[in-house]
Amino acid sequence: MKTPLDTGARADVGADFAKALDEGWLPIREVARQTGVNAVTLRAWERRYGLIVPQRTPKGHRLFRAEHVQRILTILTWLDRGVAVSQVKQLLDTPQAFTESVENDWHVLRHTLLHAVTQLSERTLDDTVNQAMALYPPRIVCEQLLMPLLAELEQRWQGQFGAQMERVFFYSWLRSKFGARIYHNNRQLRSAPLLLINHSDLPLEPHLWLTAWLISSADCPVEVFDWPLPAGELALAVDHLKARGVLLYSSKAMNLSQLTKLLNGVSCPKMIAGPTVRIHHTELSARATVTADVFLAEDPLSAHQELVQRGLI
Repeated sequence: MKTPLDTGARADVGADFAKALDEGWLPIREVARQTGVNAVTLRAWERRYGLIVPQRTPKGHRLFRAEHVQRILTILTWLDRGVAVSQVKQLLDTPQAFTESVENDWHVLRHTLLHAVTQLSERTLDDTVNQAMALYPPRIVCEQLLMPLLAELEQRWQGQFGAQMERVFFYSWLRSKFGARIYHNNRQLRSAPLLLINHSDLPLEPHLWLTAWLISSADCPVEVFDWPLPAGELALAVDHLKARGVLLYSSKAMNLSQLTKLLNGVSCPKMIAGPTVRIHHTELSARATVTADVFLAEDPLSAHQELVQRGLI
């Protein structure tokens, strides 16, 4: 089975690796592409837990079979259920041993992050999130850790003294953290970017940055405009960037009467994402003439999934 990476792989390594590819083995980059689990995480699963044991070439390059890919997908089903990666191996061997009370790391990690926010401890935030990112794919980190943490923080901040201090600290950290990763990824990529725009007047929209990070982690260049654009300038930005698509993110109500004017001249695929979709669900559904070529998503996970299904990332 040939992979899209065969040509590049042959240019990088020797005859043993090329021969293995011809025999149907897969390089780690192709496995990462097929499963959504990056190479760093796959190596961590092998090294720390023995979850995946690939074949090695004489030069140490990892090679995988289709059975490895299927095993990775099975691991992901356990992780989706909230099971800690440290618990997965025993469940792969004896899946009947699973109970809903199987120990997981997420509660401990969320508690650690929550405490770090209350103490304004950037180092603890960074170290804890880095730990999770090394062991779990971005989608699972987002679903099991960061989105629940944001919900817990919002609940905590209702009428809490010091809430604005904590909010500004955490949102600023989150934008810096994921902005740096997106910048690094963009430097490695050459294809047309997806343009994400903060379309509410709320600064530092945290879920906008989670959405951008998920998209960037799928090897799609991302340009984030953390402020709304006026009608006319959106089409101009799309033209300058040669954008593959536009995503308008808002957690607040939008002026839907201005939507047609805003999107005028934007010929690439368009998405409206965030809680605004839930707020305006009835109106958006009724405005078929406005939203006929616009697709909708309520949160970072569904936005990422929709973009994948439409072949935009």
